[in-house]
Amino acid sequence: MSGDFKTMAFEVPVIRDSPTDDGPAVLVVVYPPGPGLGRRFSLSSGPHVLGRLPELDICVDVDAVSRQHARFVKDAGGWIVEDLNSTNGTWVNDTRVASVRLRDGDIVKVGKAILKFLGGSNIEASYHEEIYKMTVIDALTGVHNKRYFLDFLGQEVARAQRSAQPMSLVMFDVDHFKKVNDTFGHLAGDAVLKELGRRLLPRVRRGDLLARYGGEEFGCVLASTTRDGAMAFAEALRARVEIEPVAHEALSIPITISLGVAELDLGSATGAASVERIIEDLIARADAQLYAAKRGGRNRVAG
Repeated sequence: MSGDFKTMAFEVPVIRDSPTDDGPAVLVVVYPPGPGLGRRFSLSSGPHVLGRLPELDICVDVDAVSRQHARFVKDAGGWIVEDLNSTNGTWVNDTRVASVRLRDGDIVKVGKAILKFLGGSNIEASYHEEIYKMTVIDALTGVHNKRYFLDFLGQEVARAQRSAQPMSLVMFDVDHFKKVNDTFGHLAGDAVLKELGRRLLPRVRRGDLLARYGGEEFGCVLASTTRDGAMAFAEALRARVEIEPVAHEALSIPITISLGVAELDLGSATGAASVERIIEDLIARADAQLYAAKRGGRNRVAG
């Protein structure tokens, strides 16, 4: 990766004092994927301690979570989360906190685990909505997940078959991502992926799709878009990532991405090949261009 890693000042956040609903509350595990995804922890009178120890009220045995990481305490105004001098800190809505009052919908991050705080009178409805989101959204990055990506891509291929309209696929990943993880730890890697989602999702048109394909690889489905249009779109994404480093705690991490572009072959799409085979071919061709961009020096678009 080109450029030096630089440090930046870390501002200590203030404690919020706004009141919350005094009704029931739960914590829902929304990340990482796996057996614990969707697990709910009911908060009663408290206090409740969260950490890796199996005897705790809220056992979250995930990388970078301390043995006793945080405590949830209830007072007349609702629930407060307090960090217990954990190694990697407790984060609420992307802000590192020592103690903060929680509000319905707040995102609590401990180590590599992400939990959502739900409070108030509509907990059941909110919980089932979160469960649905888990089937289509990647909680870390905020973009759609691989399952939804493949379904959406299938729909777009079928639409292109019917209408004989172009469509293109952009696949990209983070250059030297392993170096970020090895040098600064997996929490820094998570911060990079999260920031990618934040920066790039607003650049995607309504009717198109940005999704996390796996690890540090992402895909973008572009409806009614030729190769030339997809190349211009991919270059805009590349520039948007390169222009500003990612801030994580006291670090400023410069990142770049490499991108591969492939346009749907309408001749194949209207032939006898199944949609599944067409999807496989389109992804393979976009991936091949992505690897060509890597071989060409990274931080570039190939197609």
